[in-house]
Amino acid sequence: MDKKRLVVVGGGPAGMMAAGIAAQNGCAVTLLERNEKLGKKLYITGKGRCNLTNACAPEEWMNNLPRNGKFMFSAFNRFNNRQVMDFFEALGVPLKVERGNRVFPVSDKASDINRALERYLRQNGVTVLLSHRVEALEMDEERVSGVLAGGKRFPCEAVVVATGGLSYPSTGSTGDGLAWAKVLGLKTEPAYPSLIPIETREDWPAQLQGLSLRNVALTARRNKKVLYAEQGEMLFTHYGVSGPLVLSASSHIAGLALNEIELSIDLKPALSLQQLDARLVRDFEKYSNKQFIHAVKDLFPQRMVEVMVRLSGIAPQKAANQLTRAERAAFAALIKALPLHPKALRPIEEAIITRGGISVREIDPKSMRAKRYPNLFFAGEMLDVDGYTGGFNLQIAFSTGYLAGVGAAQEMEN
Repeated sequence: MDKKRLVVVGGGPAGMMAAGIAAQNGCAVTLLERNEKLGKKLYITGKGRCNLTNACAPEEWMNNLPRNGKFMFSAFNRFNNRQVMDFFEALGVPLKVERGNRVFPVSDKASDINRALERYLRQNGVTVLLSHRVEALEMDEERVSGVLAGGKRFPCEAVVVATGGLSYPSTGSTGDGLAWAKVLGLKTEPAYPSLIPIETREDWPAQLQGLSLRNVALTARRNKKVLYAEQGEMLFTHYGVSGPLVLSASSHIAGLALNEIELSIDLKPALSLQQLDARLVRDFEKYSNKQFIHAVKDLFPQRMVEVMVRLSGIAPQKAANQLTRAERAAFAALIKALPLHPKALRPIEEAIITRGGISVREIDPKSMRAKRYPNLFFAGEMLDVDGYTGGFNLQIAFSTGYLAGVGAAQEMEN
């Protein structure tokens, strides 16, 4: 009996996983990729090291998906983080777990992950066609009957679309698949940059460009309502702030009116306000004959001292033993809640991922099938699901790609 034909559009992590698992399940799979090579975006993930998943417990993994995490329940259960790790190690890529349960190849080379996926495709007989940009999906009433690419028609019994979102368009993520979904009448949520640095109205972060803060707490509020609060690491830049905490916070404020958002940094989250006040009393007694600017040198990184003193409004030359209780209390409050106001998110081209995409209400979470089209499947960043930094978004790609490949194979058996 002839094998049923599946076309997978998009050769990123989700598309490669879908193509490989569908072929493994007996389909004749053709993978169409618009670029000159597969996995172009994979090469730049994890700063070229490829943070392919996170080794945390399942319940913790779900808590790291701030948008539509429940939709991922079936996909994650079918192909979870441990299975992803086993998958790549079976393909000859030894892995390691680093701080924050982040999983990387031992080699620290994203190319090893990409080559492993290419081997997987070859082992299962997937036909890979590079430099083939798909122009349209061909429909026969409520079913996809073929794919048009490069002036050719590729007839098929099912299609998996995994063309990515809008982030890093140089890698091929230009929203083609989202446009097709709209033409087919599928609801899509607006695309916003997510996991992206934030430009601030304040200009003082530019003076601290390159300074990284560890073990601080960042809170994002909208009209006093807390949208995000977490402890970790952040970075000052010439335009504002970046780093893991900021990137995660950006996923909660994308699409909101930024003039309603306030960020605050707790520089001493291990100390209560009362404990911090006691610390200030000790430091000011220790440096009682010193000027204020020199009496706070033990509290902050050297480059940050001048900025904090200026923001406090206290004269730098004022003697430490002349500070009033009110000045000390105000300075403690500043340390516990250093304010920043977002002016803009960096351009979507710089976003690690896209927030938004095809509404999860349009997709069967147990198969990744479009509910109104029985042989059309979607996977990866096209879906309106996203996670924090730390390997969660690649896991989403692998899990949804796996489920789409299995779902397509099962659909063609019917």
